[in-house]
Amino acid sequence: MSFDSLGLHPLLLEALNNAGYDTPTEIQSAAIPHILKGQDVMAGAQTGTGKTAAFALPILHKLIKLQENNASQAQVDKRVKALILTPTRELAQQVHKSFNTYSQNTNIKSALVYGGVSIKNQVDELKQGVDIVIATPGRLLDHLYNENISLDNIEYVVFDEADRMLDMGFKDEISRIMKKLPSPRQTLLFSATFDESIFTLSKRLLNDAILIEADQRNTAAATVEQVVYNIDADRKRELISHLIGSKNWHQVLIFTRTKQDADELAKEMKKDGVKTESIHGDKSQGARERALEQFKNGEIRALVATDVAARGLDIQDLNYVINYQLPYIAEDYIHRIGRTGRAGKQGLAISLLSVGEEYLLDEVEAILDTRLLQQWLPGYEPDLTKKPVSNRKNTKGAQKKRAGQRANGQRTGNRSQAKSSQANRSKANR
Repeated sequence: MSFDSLGLHPLLLEALNNAGYDTPTEIQSAAIPHILKGQDVMAGAQTGTGKTAAFALPILHKLIKLQENNASQAQVDKRVKALILTPTRELAQQVHKSFNTYSQNTNIKSALVYGGVSIKNQVDELKQGVDIVIATPGRLLDHLYNENISLDNIEYVVFDEADRMLDMGFKDEISRIMKKLPSPRQTLLFSATFDESIFTLSKRLLNDAILIEADQRNTAAATVEQVVYNIDADRKRELISHLIGSKNWHQVLIFTRTKQDADELAKEMKKDGVKTESIHGDKSQGARERALEQFKNGEIRALVATDVAARGLDIQDLNYVINYQLPYIAEDYIHRIGRTGRAGKQGLAISLLSVGEEYLLDEVEAILDTRLLQQWLPGYEPDLTKKPVSNRKNTKGAQKKRAGQRANGQRTGNRSQAKSSQANRSKANR
């Protein structure tokens, strides 16, 4: 199948050809025809499989057709007609870049709206008139409250990475935004993982939706090799620096659970001689963008990130992802390792597992419905004199408990940390 066979506008086909895209991915082939027909869609696919193009191309097709009709009627309409909501700034930037790439031969204009940067420039751009707004929920509400934008003419709404929005506590923000949206409209919900909370949300957002799952639900890409090393907690940093140095790895993305751990790990790795930076919600947008640019162009070899900052990172030819700590929410594991092995390329995902963290691996395995082989790396074997802590859980019970907590905007694991961090996450990505 080709993009031409999907019935997309010639201007889009030209842009796709210029970008080197000739064959649609599975999620694109499945979703685009339904979206072109005007149906609500709930779509799930692994990260790196082209979800953005799956909703961007048909929306742009419809907007181009609308512009052509208006031109024939000598009308100029620059009211916002499409709204794309994302959980993080980085994902918003990535989506905005994709829309610009696909619409390069058209007069379609899109605006990027997120926190951490001056709101004045965004206001000026919105006043000039745009067709599409790509936004994080918090900053969009800021603009709505200040009457910088109207959603009265929205025809298309996309919730991108909807599961992450719930994880980050955007449930209330989504509800407030929904009250501002007109009806009828076409609503699309895209996510790499599905659970009970996502299906509950979909019932509120979608109308007679088509369910599309391009892959087995909540799975990791087959192109990613997954390795679990048992190691003492106080030797994790040493092992990471050893792997990067001895194997001459470049562009290694490392995940921690907290901002403090990200900063501390980056600081210690620098002492090991590995050029490293960290990104997280407390960093300014400028600092995050500089660190990411240094990582992409090879100025630094390792980037340490929290889940909040890393969602939406699209780094070409990223081969290595390391879980310094497994996430409290098992679905985040899929998103983490999905940063590598993108577009059919091979990737390696390494998870470091210490005594007392076994229950986190249990939950990851329950989500994946597979066992991950645990192994020792010579020279970094764990100290067996340390008595293991029994933390194994009933996986079915743990999944139900986690789903309920996610629906309430809470994380599993350290609950007190979860409650205090929810507000910070939302604020950091406004």
